[in-house]
Amino acid sequence: MNTIYILWLRQLKRYVRSKARMVGSLGQPLLFLVALGFGFGPIYQKAGGGNYLQFLAPGVIAMGILFTSVFMGIEIIWDRQFGFLKETLVAPVSRVNIMIGRTLGGATVATIQGVIVFLMAMVVGFRPTSWLAFPVALLFMFLIAVLFTALGTAIASFMEDMHGFQLIVNFLIMPLFFLSGSLFPLDNLPGALATISHMDPLSYGIDGLRATLVGSAHFGIPYDFLVLSILVAFMMALGGYLFSKIQI
Repeated sequence: MNTIYILWLRQLKRYVRSKARMVGSLGQPLLFLVALGFGFGPIYQKAGGGNYLQFLAPGVIAMGILFTSVFMGIEIIWDRQFGFLKETLVAPVSRVNIMIGRTLGGATVATIQGVIVFLMAMVVGFRPTSWLAFPVALLFMFLIAVLFTALGTAIASFMEDMHGFQLIVNFLIMPLFFLSGSLFPLDNLPGALATISHMDPLSYGIDGLRATLVGSAHFGIPYDFLVLSILVAFMMALGGYLFSKIQI
């Protein structure tokens, strides 16, 4: 447990020290909130969808968490190239504990990023329907963060090139984001697109956020929570296995 706590704290310190990365990672969510929220807002409203910013904000919050959490995996490659990972792995502790500590630290950072995006959304006009459900929204943010931080760890565990990691991650997370219902409702989609969206793990995180923040759900909170919990357990197990096989 001490190893997990130390690595969790280390990830938080890295985040606080990297002010440029903190500010830079907020640019894209802000652009989506302003450009899409106000640009497509009148069209969405005329189509009978209501306030598009209210619909869009949970998806953009999830986007901020997604990008931050997955790219936490690049720190493994960075540490491997500069020898820091070897110093960690030769310690007399379980590699699984090391992976859990790094993942929980990265997930905490990504959750903080999600809260910051939530505050940004409020500045541009988003309003949650009930503050009483906000703790549940935080839980969904954390589940999204753990899931995709573990995914980033799993990918980085068998890669040594940072550029290759970025290519694979970009190829993976853009479809995950755009097909998750973050920008459009999942109701009445064409058959093939509906099937893909239902297979997208981010769809359940965004649906959970949308249910808790604006009171609108496609799957329902219990189902969202169940699916995310199963996926988190699976990805943590897979990430832990791949991380334990890293050659140093």
